[in-house]
Amino acid sequence: MPTTLYGSPSTASLVVHWLLIELGVEHELVLLDFETRQHKSDAYLALNPAGVVPTLVMDGHVLTEAAAIALHLADLHPQAGLLPAPGTAERGEAYRWMFWCANTVQPAYRAWFYAHEMAGPDSAGATREMARERLQAAWQRLSDHLQAGGPYMLGAQLSVVDLMLVMLLRWSRNMPVPSDTWPVLKAYADRLKARPAFIEVYRREGITDWR
Repeated sequence: MPTTLYGSPSTASLVVHWLLIELGVEHELVLLDFETRQHKSDAYLALNPAGVVPTLVMDGHVLTEAAAIALHLADLHPQAGLLPAPGTAERGEAYRWMFWCANTVQPAYRAWFYAHEMAGPDSAGATREMARERLQAAWQRLSDHLQAGGPYMLGAQLSVVDLMLVMLLRWSRNMPVPSDTWPVLKAYADRLKARPAFIEVYRREGITDWR
């Protein structure tokens, strides 16, 4: 059965799209138009009741949540070496950082971009300021970690964690203090952005910024 990725440019589906290309997985890309609310259509909600992206349909199974999909794809393709062996300390580190992305960084971004939804109009300003501080603290933590034990998040070996993080670093590009303000993070992101699969994701999704 065909593999189909439902996403939208510059959203959390980017890491899944990038990973599919990186792994050489043949797939169909369906880009949803958020302006016309295609992600809230009855047909899409039947696949993903949350009405968000990404959704990956693979072998008839519906998968959601970017970090979970990324880990699953890496597991399906162990020859790519994008996850350490199960049961190792390094595998535990990969889980730790992926959950940190999903539980710490992504919620802070949601508070920044959708402060009015989370806190109401009267508290939106304070919510955005809190989110900005949390994200800047996250970038400092990443910078320190990479400087001490890089060049990648798990050391010498590229992993799925790096793809997830570079997507999240990109989301800060229009914030008051973007992630590439930290020289270590800029060098890290530039290293990943030079990969052919990342360049191909940009081409297929029509993305032109943060090159």
